[in-house]
Amino acid sequence: MNWKQLITNKRLGQEHFHPQRQDERTEFKRDYDRLIFSAPFRRLQNKTQVFPLPGSIFVHNRLTHSLEVASVGMSLGCDVARAITRKHPELRGTLFEEIGQIVATACLAHDMGNPPFGHSGEKAIQTFFTEGAGNFLKDMVSEDLWNDITHFEGNANAFRLLAHRYKGRRQGGFVMTYSTLAAIVKYPYSSAYSGGKGKFGFFNSEKDLFKRIADDIGLIRLSEEGEPLKYSRHPLVYLVEAADDICYEIMDIEDSHKLKILSYEETKRLLLSFFDEKTQDGIEKRIIDENITDLNEQIVYMRACAIGILEQECAQAFINNEESILSGTFQGSLIDAINPRQREAYKQCMDMSWKKIYHSKPVLDVELAGYKIMNTLMEQMIEAVVHPDRFLSKQLICRVSNQYEIDSPDLETRVMAVIDYISGMTDVYALDVYQKINGISLPIV
Repeated sequence: MNWKQLITNKRLGQEHFHPQRQDERTEFKRDYDRLIFSAPFRRLQNKTQVFPLPGSIFVHNRLTHSLEVASVGMSLGCDVARAITRKHPELRGTLFEEIGQIVATACLAHDMGNPPFGHSGEKAIQTFFTEGAGNFLKDMVSEDLWNDITHFEGNANAFRLLAHRYKGRRQGGFVMTYSTLAAIVKYPYSSAYSGGKGKFGFFNSEKDLFKRIADDIGLIRLSEEGEPLKYSRHPLVYLVEAADDICYEIMDIEDSHKLKILSYEETKRLLLSFFDEKTQDGIEKRIIDENITDLNEQIVYMRACAIGILEQECAQAFINNEESILSGTFQGSLIDAINPRQREAYKQCMDMSWKKIYHSKPVLDVELAGYKIMNTLMEQMIEAVVHPDRFLSKQLICRVSNQYEIDSPDLETRVMAVIDYISGMTDVYALDVYQKINGISLPIV
């Protein structure tokens, strides 16, 4: 792969306008602005990240997480651009210098396809078809669709959200640049290759769109003609992934301290473990010198230091491995390729998160409730689109926004419309619909 082909401002759905674009340096910023002002991005403020949505203590939701990931992604992209243009002077003055903006925009979009209630919502959609009432659909739909819905994945759903032409919308969906769209696809292959982890990058309904983008920008195709699509990653995916890895792990540690799941001493030990003894002493001395006596603020400062060193390490890992990344042979994530001290410290944070955070009572409670809500919504709505002539089905279908093809004569299109509708809900809206269709609450008259 080569950078000059990989970085393009050609827009999906507006390819015919591409030769007319003169202000090339602004196109990736337009992508960013388009997402910031969009309704699906706004809805992230009411979607669970890890912990239940805030009561008296404000912790991260999908929106604040995405903004922080975009901030780190911008730093990663800019640092990499500076270093690589020094190595390859021919890239100066080209679109390559804009990769910081592309990575930041892809970071904004990376969670836009996630359903309500975090990973529990993803699991509820998958298992509705594999273990629940939706299993009867297996003999009624194609193998491609069955693979898609039984491995439902937020990343693939994000690509669909941005690229699919919903009813009444323009060709190309959000009409994003090819490079931005490619940079969000963490698993650039169809659900036929999803395997045990259940990860894939695009639904069968969008495979032709992804193929058009991938072939145009020169991603390496790994599957043969006639086989399900499989490509190498766009190199910028590694930077988006690193920004996400850094933020969710380190910010979950900070949130856990605020919620008193982790003690001050536990949190301090985890955050300082990214540094050698001399640097740790320097961090603690600065806290004293600046008279930071509030324990939460001390943790904030240590967290900022940890994110800073991880950002530097991941940028350097990308620069060190540029050749293998471009050849499609790089394995693993950038976190796997950082220096041993930081890699081990990151692993300690992961281990602590697994033991004390992701299995804590507040997290399990919201996952259990979310699973029940999502499963019920899926059951009611899938039953409605399979039997659309029934009285209750008509009532339920009338609640769905007209952008979704819920009334299509094609069953598979109706099934995907249900998934679009439910996965786009916020946590609060999903709960509200659940209560109303089950007669638990009534609108105030």
